[in-house]
Amino acid sequence: MKGGEAVIKSLTDQGVDVVFGYPGGVLLPLYDVIYDSDLKHILVRHEQCAAHAADGYARASGKVGVCIGTSGPGATNLITGIATAYMDSSPILAIAGQVATGLIGNDAFQEVDTLGITIPITKHNFQAMKAEDVPQMIKSGFYIAGTGRPGPVVLDLPKDVQEEEFDYNPNLKIDLPGYKPTKKGHPLQIKKAANLILKSKKPVILAGGGIILSESSPELLKFSELIGAPVTTTLMGKGSFPEDHAHAMGMLGMHGRKVANIVVDECDCLIAIGCRFSDRTTGNVEKFASKAKVIHIDVDPAEIGKNIEADVPIVGDAKITISDLIKTITNLKIKAEKEKANPKWMEYIADFKINCTPRLSFEDFPLKPQQVIKEIRESIDYETIVTTDVGQNQMWMAHYFTSKIPRTFLSSGGLGTMGFGFPAAMGAKVALPENDVVAVCGDGGFLMVSQDLATIKEYDIPIVVCVLDNRYLGMVAQWQRLFYDERMSHTHLGEVPDFVKLAEAFGVQGERVERPGEMEETLKKALKSGEPTLIDVIIDPDEILPMVPPGCGLTEIVGEYKVEREVPGEIPYKAPANEKGGD
Repeated sequence: MKGGEAVIKSLTDQGVDVVFGYPGGVLLPLYDVIYDSDLKHILVRHEQCAAHAADGYARASGKVGVCIGTSGPGATNLITGIATAYMDSSPILAIAGQVATGLIGNDAFQEVDTLGITIPITKHNFQAMKAEDVPQMIKSGFYIAGTGRPGPVVLDLPKDVQEEEFDYNPNLKIDLPGYKPTKKGHPLQIKKAANLILKSKKPVILAGGGIILSESSPELLKFSELIGAPVTTTLMGKGSFPEDHAHAMGMLGMHGRKVANIVVDECDCLIAIGCRFSDRTTGNVEKFASKAKVIHIDVDPAEIGKNIEADVPIVGDAKITISDLIKTITNLKIKAEKEKANPKWMEYIADFKINCTPRLSFEDFPLKPQQVIKEIRESIDYETIVTTDVGQNQMWMAHYFTSKIPRTFLSSGGLGTMGFGFPAAMGAKVALPENDVVAVCGDGGFLMVSQDLATIKEYDIPIVVCVLDNRYLGMVAQWQRLFYDERMSHTHLGEVPDFVKLAEAFGVQGERVERPGEMEETLKKALKSGEPTLIDVIIDPDEILPMVPPGCGLTEIVGEYKVEREVPGEIPYKAPANEKGGD
């Protein structure tokens, strides 16, 4: 067997049936094998989109997504998507072509040090210097990418290795002595956490993306109801807990819900599960949950104590650890006392949520993004997969769009990658063709990847792309309005292109929405058509979202009404002096 044949056999042995890629000179031996294989190859129009599509495939399905790019600029074009997957713990295998082994290090044509470039942004990377190494590397790569804390793995594949013949051994065993992810939390730590939770008066659960990755949403719901604790999520955790549940508070952080931010500030026990306490979640760490004891559960020990000190750290898989916590708490004799300890905590939060419910109907012109999101929610079922770009469009969706099911809200969190939403939707639709898929993008981000309209047309991938069109780099412009005296330096995108005509130029249906009520009708029609569709949604360019300024505590929100409330056992909350009125 040749090395190129070994790549395809190894992929199919791992259950791979589709890859996203872009060929090049050093990959010709591999692509010649693909020509005769049963593997479905989707030719993207830019390698960044291959990586994002593989990422979207992985996030929607829970499987490892695969992307391919050639050496040099092909490999570097994959980098943005690899880094995006790394920051959000998404399992992908990126295969990068490389010059022949004898040319490595000689600055040959289209040579880059792919290993060196990707070391900081991968869970692991390999360089195959012999064809016989390929099967072991791919099998190990899949195992590494999909276990423990998931993440991207890179295989650097020289041209001559693809052509080299070797004797294939079908009886491969994975031997990774330095890689043993901890799954089960330490029982003494679990008991400590259980006692701390039972003694608390005002517990709060912070659910991160680890809940989704470990498939532990059912356990999270049971745990929340058992201990009487509300649940807030990170951006990556959105969808891990049903947002229409009485215990749901929505997203926490810089662009989070006011009820979530203030309740976390007031809680006496914060149970963080599968989150990394990013700066966008915590705000000023000196002010974050300052009254609370912190229990931090994470499969990656490097995350515990990195940003927020934990009073009770637990290293372990979220699903296993939550299940053990539930058993321990249920078995403790003081459970009965806990049920009578503070029955007003959830009543207080329920009342607070009512007072903080965001306005969602804007029956005026120009069209408000909140109204658009309301109509999107009313147009689709909860099984529909929604992806977002990064910026205002992302935060409006995170804030106002109700999610109930894991893996149906896909967004670039840690890296904040403009251009993610459209190709991620493409990958999600390929992974789950029976689900409707809608991408909500900003006009700036969409312009970075718009060439892949050709891909969804060529391969008949019937996603609907909703471009929130305000002709601004929206989030950057928002910061300029709030913090830079409205000095709008190079954030206006101009008046071109006409997105409807752009879509039509690629053979994709194009529609335009400008007024309240039009979005729901247009989106339903687009989904029913079964055709790839772009909807150009003209929104108010001046609309902003309430937020916590950088360096501030989570209660220091700009753009919200001032409120005074009675907190059980504490003095009423006073809005910070820098809060401004608004919806």
